[in-house]
Amino acid sequence: MQSAKKSDRLGQEAIIPLLFRLAIPSIIAMFIQSMYNVVDSIYVGRYSKEALAALSLAYPVQLILIAIAVGTGVGTSTYISRQLGQGNKDNAENAAEHILHITAVYGIIVALFGYFFSDILMAWFTDDQQLITMGTEYIRIILIGAIALFIPMIGNNILRGEGNTFLPMITMLIGSVINIVLDPFLIFGIGFFPRMGVSGAALATVFSRVISGSFLLFILFSNKNELKINLRKMDFNLSIIKSIYIVGLPAMVMQLLASAMLIAINKFILAPHSDVAIAVGGIYIRLQSFVFMPVFGLNQGYMPIMGYNFGHKNPERMKKTMKAAFLIATAFTLLGFLIFQLFPKQLIMAFSEDTDLITMGTTALKRISLAFPIIGISIIISTTFQSLGSGLPSLLLSIIRQIIILLPVMYYLGQWFGFNKIWYAFPLSEFISLILGAGWLYFRLKKVFSYLRE
Repeated sequence: MQSAKKSDRLGQEAIIPLLFRLAIPSIIAMFIQSMYNVVDSIYVGRYSKEALAALSLAYPVQLILIAIAVGTGVGTSTYISRQLGQGNKDNAENAAEHILHITAVYGIIVALFGYFFSDILMAWFTDDQQLITMGTEYIRIILIGAIALFIPMIGNNILRGEGNTFLPMITMLIGSVINIVLDPFLIFGIGFFPRMGVSGAALATVFSRVISGSFLLFILFSNKNELKINLRKMDFNLSIIKSIYIVGLPAMVMQLLASAMLIAINKFILAPHSDVAIAVGGIYIRLQSFVFMPVFGLNQGYMPIMGYNFGHKNPERMKKTMKAAFLIATAFTLLGFLIFQLFPKQLIMAFSEDTDLITMGTTALKRISLAFPIIGISIIISTTFQSLGSGLPSLLLSIIRQIIILLPVMYYLGQWFGFNKIWYAFPLSEFISLILGAGWLYFRLKKVFSYLRE
């Protein structure tokens, strides 16, 4: 009876306090995760400007790993929360067992690819041999240790599907803090540690994820977890995997689009201009996480509430949850907009004192951040589709924003008006996709609420 009460609160407690209670742990954890990303890049940038550019080229490859984990995790979290909402605890447990097996398979495949093909991969991104060498040193270690990334990210979503966001916060805190502490020792060779440069940054990342993943597995298989997971008793059911990836695959593809977008921007727009431009793009990607990660943290509370009440056929509670999420997400991104507009130079100088990098980076941050006030709404719209078990609209909107609009507009702005105008493509693409997304969601919700009231 006690385990049922844990998930039942998703349909009973006051919405705003519940949303914050579920989201704040994830917001804190993702803030720490963002801090790790930024601090990691600051250390590497202080090591050398070329090292920072190499990591910027390698980052889209890391996004592919994140895409696999996010897509699988989102589908799992949504499926588990819906099954608990419908009272099907056995199905929820079986889904968790399926997904842990799948996680192991992903880790093996990526490790083999990384060991044999990392140098070929980096050579495709650039002709600069120094960047290829540095990028290969970094990404080979990351790919071989991919299972250490997959387990925390995917496993945490099993807990979130239960409505448990506190323990995922602890898991992320463990990994991020260990990573931040290890970075300077392994990168610069402090004390008895060797000076390893970008390889040190990669090793610190993998080691920290091994520790946090071990903690998570202990929690998942403990008696205190709501779902009782036993891998030996898994009852293979292809329909469970299908249900998870109906939602998860579009989410995965959306993340892959982000990787494809960065690869195209680096290869065809930034790299032909200069290594400084590549470094600026990498700095922005890290800094933007401070703005977006709190919204993604909010999603971790928002999604199980929406999924549970969708399964429980409670449209009024869904409406109130959406309104609260839109307001909170907008507040986060407005704060980010103000910071980027008021302190762009100071943000760039944290990474490097190179004059050219500071000048270009300051301009880029001010222009790109014009999109921030509306991005929070767009993220919640995408998550709402996923909560309803409809991943396709989120996928199509992402394709429109990142591929159909952003890349061509960015390219032609540079061709017609000069390189520094390319940054305006970001707010333009966000504005157009928001209009499309809001209209699509409006008509989708009319049908959903009509069905739930029958």
